[in-house]
Amino acid sequence: MGDYKSMAPPLGEENLIAAAEHIVKALGSNKNFTKDVKKILADLGSQLSSMATIEDNVVEVKKSGIEEQLSAVEEKILSLESDDSMIWDSGPDEVVEYVAAVDEALKLTQRLESQCLSSQEETDWLRRAHDVLQMAMQRLEDEFKHMLVQHRQPFEPELVSFRSCEDDALEDGSIVSFGDESVEESTLRDSISRSSEEFIIDLVHPDVISDLKCIANLMFKSNYDHECCQAYVLVRKDALDECLLNLEIDKLSIEDVLKMEWNTLNSKIKRWVRALKVFIRPYLASEKWLCDQTFAEHGSVNSVCFVETAKTPMLQLLNFAEAISIGPHQPERLVRILDMYEVLADHLQDINALFPDEIGYSIRIEYHEVLKRLADTVRATFLEFENAIATNTSTSPFAGGGIHHLTRYVMNYIRLLADYNETLNLLIKNQDGAAANPLLPDTSPATEEESITKDFSGSRSQTAVHLQSLTSVLEANLDEKSKLYRDASLQHFFLMNNIHYMAQKVKNSDLRLIFGDKWIRKHNWKFQQHAMNYERATWSSILSLLKDESNSSTGSISRTLLRERLRSFYAAFDEVYKVQTAWLIPDSQLREDLRISTSLKVVQAYRTFVGRQMHHIGEKHVRYNAEELEDYLLDFFEGSQKSLHNPHRR
Repeated sequence: MGDYKSMAPPLGEENLIAAAEHIVKALGSNKNFTKDVKKILADLGSQLSSMATIEDNVVEVKKSGIEEQLSAVEEKILSLESDDSMIWDSGPDEVVEYVAAVDEALKLTQRLESQCLSSQEETDWLRRAHDVLQMAMQRLEDEFKHMLVQHRQPFEPELVSFRSCEDDALEDGSIVSFGDESVEESTLRDSISRSSEEFIIDLVHPDVISDLKCIANLMFKSNYDHECCQAYVLVRKDALDECLLNLEIDKLSIEDVLKMEWNTLNSKIKRWVRALKVFIRPYLASEKWLCDQTFAEHGSVNSVCFVETAKTPMLQLLNFAEAISIGPHQPERLVRILDMYEVLADHLQDINALFPDEIGYSIRIEYHEVLKRLADTVRATFLEFENAIATNTSTSPFAGGGIHHLTRYVMNYIRLLADYNETLNLLIKNQDGAAANPLLPDTSPATEEESITKDFSGSRSQTAVHLQSLTSVLEANLDEKSKLYRDASLQHFFLMNNIHYMAQKVKNSDLRLIFGDKWIRKHNWKFQQHAMNYERATWSSILSLLKDESNSSTGSISRTLLRERLRSFYAAFDEVYKVQTAWLIPDSQLREDLRISTSLKVVQAYRTFVGRQMHHIGEKHVRYNAEELEDYLLDFFEGSQKSLHNPHRR
């Protein structure tokens, strides 16, 4: 019964069927009809025949229309396929005509797909429609790629604060290796601007954005979204690779980086730092904007295409940073690693914005992990730097008592580290009081991003504590090196030079804000004490020869003894002159101050002695007058040995 009900015709048809059955029954039982009945039955038969003919004609017309429409679309698309020129380069009329033909091919295909095809002819039409549509899609894909390539805008890194690594201030006199004597005082930190404006640049000409969207929409409507995305990613990947090439970024494996000599690696890190700044902002930001504009109407497709485009170059950059993080913790790398950490930290929010969802999760997480590993490397390298200072040993005294290359190296490096004050405060944390080692890698659950945004309080920064610790280690090392001199005066002379250099480095740089005036006063006092001890060790015994030791009970000192003491003074002075003209005070002001201080003591004592004892000694025994002695003292501390017996000493 249920089957019967399901097959029952509508109510109107039931009435019509009942009437027809009644007529048939009446015809069977009655053979004699009036003229009126016969006329009605004839009209009914004619009407039924007419209805069947109309229906057949409609079907034929419909079939004929589809075939004609399909042939016209096919002919139009095939005619354009034979033309080598690009449609979108031919003019707006051709574009409108082609887009209309593609749209018609799509509608025909959809119409045929929606029908129940009952004949081989109709099946062939659907196949032809699919072929035409596929041909059109292939052409659209070619047009799409051509447009992306031909209308690509030149990217000029120098217009976005990029400069060649050759003009880097550290290139000349760079810190090549720990304690290198070639370290120059002029070493300066890379200029890394964090205030560059965030802006979008046109990676393709803005006039073709609407055309790209048009093609993308057609391909997506035709279920060729995969092909469209694949074409976009392919072209834009090449553009991103070219961008990195222009930024002088080579494709290197982690093994390649680990095997690299430091001089080469140093240069590559500098290029990497500058490249990352330009690549993320503005290049990737502009790439995201282009992707959003092209696929704005297709949900998350824009994010998928952007991530697929950016993934390989981003991982190339991050792999280099990872290689640096697992490399040796050599002290000369510390500033460069800090540069890398800072530029990654500065762009952390950009990365979070560019890769915000699950689609970009892998890149975002890798970025965060590399940043954390670099932070650990900074801590470990800082600790290694302190150890390297402490363990730097010498087997022979430093010639001339000047500024040791270790002192120059450490102080120049500390001056560079001062520029990273805020970053070091974040990375070098004082944990659990004085007993904890703040330089050990942080194992707390806080993310690197949380650390970056955390405020620090307290009057004395962690950077100040640890930079002062480095200077204390340096002073202890210098004290050990001074003991290599047999001459006590040269020990003090060496320490005076080096501590003065340390104090001046702090006083005349931003280190003053970190170390404070108290540290400077303390070290000024230290080098002045060493200067006094030098004078005492050098001149006390010599000047004792010029003391007036006569008194009323014993009378005057004998003439012979006075002359002997003067000769001893001359011999001692000549020896000091010969030795200490070879000593060096690089700082002109300190050199002048020590000469004046020495001159006041020596010349005054000599002038007094000669003036009082001239009548006992005799003029012929006086070798120099006071002015000559003063001139001789001006030859001291120039680093060029001279002798008073050499008439060409000047």
